[in-house]
Amino acid sequence: MKDIFERDLSGEMVSMDEPEFDNLYGVIQNAQKLIHKLNTQELSPEEIRALMAELTGKPFDATNTILPPFYVDFGRNINFGKHFFMNTACTFMDRGGIEIGDHVFIGPRVCLTTTNHDFNPYNRRTTFSKPIVIKDRVWICINATICPGVTIGQNSIIAAGAVVTKNVPLMSLWGAIRPKSLSI
Repeated sequence: MKDIFERDLSGEMVSMDEPEFDNLYGVIQNAQKLIHKLNTQELSPEEIRALMAELTGKPFDATNTILPPFYVDFGRNINFGKHFFMNTACTFMDRGGIEIGDHVFIGPRVCLTTTNHDFNPYNRRTTFSKPIVIKDRVWICINATICPGVTIGQNSIIAAGAVVTKNVPLMSLWGAIRPKSLSI
């Protein structure tokens, strides 16, 4: 039988009323303590990398840059590539998993969310998650929102303010205008 962490990551329904939810919530509380430290203390790049490694449970590459504040709900289900840059005030809700490729740029106030609530209004304390995958050399511009289950294709650009609910093909410009192929 799967534990609540496996069920949550695999997209199964998870209720806040389950006894095992306290285990999940413990990870969330720890993530909040670490993010508070990141967002309120003056830290060196080395200290930021160490904190991010503690948050994710994986090494955080020396080529990566994060400009705080940064908000995350869980932390353990984020995989960062190399040469990653994230501007200020981004929010990652990663219970469903966030996979970020190499040379990815994320602008200010970008929101990546993998978790959603049950659509039944009498069961809203139940959530389900779907992963977000961001392929290599993607640029996500200011204030974009990436919804659960979305894959953004290699070399694509997500326009400022875009809400992305469907997969984005590689080499695409996606946003308020009609999707467009990019040529280099």
